[in-house]
Amino acid sequence: MTKTSAKDFYHLFSQETKDRKVSPLKTFIKYFGDPNMVFLGGGLPLSDYFPWDNIKVDIPVPPFTKGIGQPINKNATEITTLDLYKEKKVADGDIPLARSLQYGHSQGQPELLKFIREHTEIIHTMQYDDWELLVTAGNTSAWESTLRIFCNRGDTILAEAHSFSSSLSAAQAQGIITFPVPIDDKGIIPEKLAAIMDNWNPETPKPKLLYTIPTGQNPTGSSLDAERKSQVYKIAQKHDFLIVEDEPYYFLQMEDYVKDPSLRKEVKLSHDEFLASLDQTFLSIDTDGRVIRMDSFSKVLAPGSRLGWITCSNQIMKAYLALYEMSMQAAAGFTQSIVSATLSKWGQHGYLDWLLGLRHEYTLKRDNAIDACYKYIPQTDAFHINPPVAGMFFTITFDGAKHPEFTTKFKSDPLLLESYLYEKAVESGVIIAPGSWFITDGETIPPQPKESKESNNPNSVFFRGTFAAVAADKLNESLKRFGQVLHDEFKV
Repeated sequence: MTKTSAKDFYHLFSQETKDRKVSPLKTFIKYFGDPNMVFLGGGLPLSDYFPWDNIKVDIPVPPFTKGIGQPINKNATEITTLDLYKEKKVADGDIPLARSLQYGHSQGQPELLKFIREHTEIIHTMQYDDWELLVTAGNTSAWESTLRIFCNRGDTILAEAHSFSSSLSAAQAQGIITFPVPIDDKGIIPEKLAAIMDNWNPETPKPKLLYTIPTGQNPTGSSLDAERKSQVYKIAQKHDFLIVEDEPYYFLQMEDYVKDPSLRKEVKLSHDEFLASLDQTFLSIDTDGRVIRMDSFSKVLAPGSRLGWITCSNQIMKAYLALYEMSMQAAAGFTQSIVSATLSKWGQHGYLDWLLGLRHEYTLKRDNAIDACYKYIPQTDAFHINPPVAGMFFTITFDGAKHPEFTTKFKSDPLLLESYLYEKAVESGVIIAPGSWFITDGETIPPQPKESKESNNPNSVFFRGTFAAVAADKLNESLKRFGQVLHDEFKV
């Protein structure tokens, strides 16, 4: 199949991006290290003065037959040692510390980019040919950069009606309006998105971006299926906005929840079966280059690695690169060296083994959490539990109007009820996040039609919990306590 090139989206760039000049100091960095050049052009300290000569790191060995949660020591699991040096490479994927700790390579170290590019070609079906990668300091940083690249103060973006609070705050701090898109148990509702855009107030500029967490959505735990993604993408084409696909939880996809434990079976997938089971991505259906995908190692390796990557068209990548060269310079050198060496040692197949191990672990954690929800949360039509098929979060949703004092004590205000229940949960020794912490509630001036924000159940309240952070026994005890609060308050 002959692939076309991505479309030009220069018209969606922010004024800051349009005004940014390429750093002249970066134009000659390509000559650094050339033995035929005497390099006097930049303020690069001699690597002789770097105080780190080598790093030794123990890592587990694929296929991780004892599980990925085993202590990394020779008594518990098979391990190997990575030997990273200042000047030399032991393996092809090694990044010498003299290079990774130096200025330069703002797009990312070549060895790491090579692995990620191969990984991208395994996971996604790229529909255009001039796509590129850029290594980031994680998705939070990547998102803030995205806002700078595309948005001016006063611009509007679309986001799920409940979304990651830090992402919303980052937009609001830059003076950007975050307009809500209705969602349900399966994520964005395409018909609602289409209605919002088709009836957009012509006195207000249309949104430039749709920010979405398609898989294991934070906070709702919902996942957007392929059919809905296709519909959303067509709406983006019709109204000419970009889709920012924030996917830190993409590889935390699980088996479907089976309520009866006796019917559960351990599923062992081959690599091909695992790849076939993964949700289709926005990136895989993008023919225009209008999808910016943000991936991260935070949820699959470690949050403190502060390492991720963006996949987008070459034109858009250059805008990120120009910003990075004048801001963060590059992702941390130690992290790039260690992660690149680890992935190279595992290889693409070994990394898939690691991801399969995560799938198994998170399926068990999810099952334990949802089992406890069904055991302890009141089982009436006032309460709803949506077993997630990906991510780290579950939600307990209920109709606030079913509380016996909703109209009196809480004045028919679901937020008052939510706040009260949160305090009662804290008193019982449970921290569980209220849904209002994640509300997308921006409005344009002049405003959009009132129908664009109508809710099917304005009295709905939910709380978000995570099954990733605590041991099974503590999670069960916390849900028992929270369930008791709900039983006492709703008199069931």
